[in-house]
Amino acid sequence: MANNTSTVSDTETVLRTENLNVYYGKFLALQNIWLDIPRHQVTAFIGPSGCGKSTLLRCYNRLNDLIESFRAEGKIFFDDKNLYAPDIDAVEVRRRIGMVFQRPNPFPKSIYDNITFGAKINGYKGDLNELVESSLRKAALWDEVKDKLKQSGSSLSGGQQQRLCIARAIAVQPEIILMDEPCSALDPISTLRVEELIHELKEQYTIVIVTHNMQQAARVSDKTAFFNVRTSDTGIRSGYMVEYDATEVIFNNPKQEDTRDYVSGKFG
Repeated sequence: MANNTSTVSDTETVLRTENLNVYYGKFLALQNIWLDIPRHQVTAFIGPSGCGKSTLLRCYNRLNDLIESFRAEGKIFFDDKNLYAPDIDAVEVRRRIGMVFQRPNPFPKSIYDNITFGAKINGYKGDLNELVESSLRKAALWDEVKDKLKQSGSSLSGGQQQRLCIARAIAVQPEIILMDEPCSALDPISTLRVEELIHELKEQYTIVIVTHNMQQAARVSDKTAFFNVRTSDTGIRSGYMVEYDATEVIFNNPKQEDTRDYVSGKFG
């Protein structure tokens, strides 16, 4: 496990990954992952395309279950319960561990209904008006949309749509928010707003973000995991984790040469 070393801190772990291998059919997509995600911090996954960053992210809320050929070996513990144990309800996992995708994907509904949709499905008994306002405030969107809640979510700008999707994720009261390249389709100003929002949200949520933007990872994250691809003797490429540490260490004083080469732009 020399390449999977990480510096352990006193911060409480909310997600613990132990010896995870991910397969699509016979293809080993991600191998031998050991990784602890700290509570109320932002953890960034970086690395070249095809190294398994998004695959690992989707393992955390069991979205990969929807892919017929997917198979996982190993364990992922969320609050000391193995997410892949037979008695675990994947739908409940996805409520407690929300996801924000690469491109904004508001439902074809009003802004109000976008926020309340998941809450209603999950049997929310509180005041829906209060939930909408609270979720939109947490996503730094309330002041911009409070007078047009009946308008379609798709009528908003790209950056507003992404914050609407974040508000929608917040509305089902998760503990963790996963973000898969949430700014890749946004302009620089919208990207800055989302990054500022991430800083604010970690006070209440644990955030794991996949990003190809090195500057973004350095700006928003507390810890960073660098993933790479290794090629077998038969030419099969599999993703693995090279190094995991405090973001400052990964970018300024990494232990592995591959990490140093990647963050300095020599490949990727």
